[in-house]
Amino acid sequence: MNKVPFKGVIAYPITPFDKDEKVDIYLFRKLLERLVVSGSHGIAPLGSTGVLPYLTDEEKEAITEATIQQVAGRVPTLVGVSNLTTEKTIHHAKFAENAGADAVMIIPMSYWQLTDDEIVAHYDAVASKISIPIMAYNNPATSGVDMSPALLKRLLEIPNVTMIKESSGDIQRMHYLRKELGENVAFYNGSNPLALAAFVAGANGWCTAAPNLIPELNVDLYNAVQNNDLENAQNLFYKQIDLLKFIVAKGLPRAIKAGLHILGEDGGQLRSPLKPLSSQESSELKEILSTITDKVYQS
Repeated sequence: MNKVPFKGVIAYPITPFDKDEKVDIYLFRKLLERLVVSGSHGIAPLGSTGVLPYLTDEEKEAITEATIQQVAGRVPTLVGVSNLTTEKTIHHAKFAENAGADAVMIIPMSYWQLTDDEIVAHYDAVASKISIPIMAYNNPATSGVDMSPALLKRLLEIPNVTMIKESSGDIQRMHYLRKELGENVAFYNGSNPLALAAFVAGANGWCTAAPNLIPELNVDLYNAVQNNDLENAQNLFYKQIDLLKFIVAKGLPRAIKAGLHILGEDGGQLRSPLKPLSSQESSELKEILSTITDKVYQS
């Protein structure tokens, strides 16, 4: 088992729907291909951008299979398998492993507030049923659960929980993870506005939906950091920071779909209750993209 199969820019594909709000697998595969050929170092379907909670079990499985088939081993795949119950999380984790995923990502999802012991037992139960690595995903804004550094340290005692994705937006927490857990622990940034700061703090990679819109800038930022070219990294980060903030503020599925349309790509439809950006928000996004790419986009 490759305990840490990811580094660099790990791209989140959007899950596109047709006019009847059915998952459009054909379009999904086209959008996946864009991410792979544009230089992303990994692909992570069924996350926030992929509207995981809005999909049926069958749709999740179809997305998982399509991802593995389309990516075809060119870059590693990280499949989101989170669910409210441990039983269902195990089911999707086993399905992802059998389909050929390189690793799975799990965020604790619950209607009731979970205790630390419940969270540890949840991850431990899933880990005992699969042999591929697990990325523990902390995103209190979407899950309502904020896993403390102490809890994350406990999770890393589970043999195949080998990676942490930190999306709390707290850069000090990332420094703590590196200082307290050492360089042998792989942690990843999931907070777009902290992309540069997280790399400086020692993040192995950046999990982001931004490569759907600006893949070259995202990869160039990572490469600049790897080359210890801080001045170039800062310039690259400042060029994309307005977009990174926008897509988070407006909601990743909405913003990515709108951005693809502006770029002349089909991003499909959204599934209710999600609705498209307003005309004013779309105009703002168009202006941001025009500034970044030096192109003028028509309505």
